Amino acid sequence: MDPVSISSLIAVPAAAVLAPMLSAFLARFVRIPLVVFEILLGIVIGPAVTGWVETTEFTTRLGQLGLAMLFFLAGNEIDFQRIRGRPLNRSIIGWLISLAAGIGAGLLLAPSPAAGIFIGVALTSIALGTLMPILRDAGELRTRFGAAVIALGAVGEFGPLIAISLFLSGRRPGLSAVVLLAFVCVAAAAIYLAGRGSHSRLQSLVTTTLRTSGQFAVRLVMLLMLSLVALSILLDLDMLLGAFAAGVITKLLLSGATPAETEVIDSKLEAVGFGFLVPFFFINTGITFDLDALVSSASTLLLLPFFVLLLLVIRGLPGLLTVPSGSAAADKRALILFSATGLPIIVAVTGIGVTAGDLAPGTAAALVGAGMLSVLLFPLLGLGQHRKAPDGGVRPPDLDETAIDEG
Repeated sequence: MDPVSISSLIAVPAAAVLAPMLSAFLARFVRIPLVVFEILLGIVIGPAVTGWVETTEFTTRLGQLGLAMLFFLAGNEIDFQRIRGRPLNRSIIGWLISLAAGIGAGLLLAPSPAAGIFIGVALTSIALGTLMPILRDAGELRTRFGAAVIALGAVGEFGPLIAISLFLSGRRPGLSAVVLLAFVCVAAAAIYLAGRGSHSRLQSLVTTTLRTSGQFAVRLVMLLMLSLVALSILLDLDMLLGAFAAGVITKLLLSGATPAETEVIDSKLEAVGFGFLVPFFFINTGITFDLDALVSSASTLLLLPFFVLLLLVIRGLPGLLTVPSGSAAADKRALILFSATGLPIIVAVTGIGVTAGDLAPGTAAALVGAGMLSVLLFPLLGLGQHRKAPDGGVRPPDLDETAIDEG
């Protein structure tokens, strides 16, 4: 094993350990999302600053697996029964508006139509996998405000994945649509089978191995996720589409577990994801961040704040369509900020664009940098605005779930 790989084995896990320590220390003064520290530490240990860790196949593969796990956990967290109806329908309309506006802005900014589409799709994403832990820590997952953010995030992650598969796969859109339809049919069949029946034999095996070395639930989940990721890659679709679908299927497949068992299973999956794989993705994002390309010229550097502004306008403003009825002005401002928070899809889209030679490295770095700033600033500012609302967004525990769908 070469020295670079050995340094990766030490420096990346060390950064993963140091990040929550820094987050906990600064939480006494200001709450900054953990992923910000992971990305910044990745920049520090990467070629841009110290050069302790270079980009290797080891860090790249683990980073990709971490990104897949992030989307799996996001899909597994979404309760479509709670966001169906008005929140989901309005979110879809808002995303389509964002897509049209984003591609329009991209075509005006970019030197070629292909680059414009890459920029436009990147500007339509929402970092649901990043926002979910923030909402959970703030106790907002089961509020009307939280349901609105989740609906926006579900569409803001799934929509760009569809756009990537249709327009950025390198195939003709017609052929891409046929391939995507084939994947959707397979995923729909799996979702139907997972949601049908109680799966008593499967549940029995999950229960008996829950606290043994068998760990059937975790092994089954990893098999399901990697199988759908492999199917996505085989069909030349974005692998995140398979990871997201696997999360949705897993939620249905293990729905027969008791609340206590569900809590144990979720804690194990989060331990694998947020304790190991996901930090590798964010740290690797910092390691691979092209700081030299970003600061190579004043015009490129100016793109960074401009893209931050575009995220607010193109992705944030259409989020107002999903605001629960009767919401205070502070909650509306908060939802704009949460809607404009994007990073994982931006990293994926810009990576495809640079590899294809359609997107300039400086533009890609400015987009990723804007995504980093959105993760750093917008959730923090959004929670601050949300707490200014008259009820602070708190929903009574016994409020009927249909109120979320109607309001």
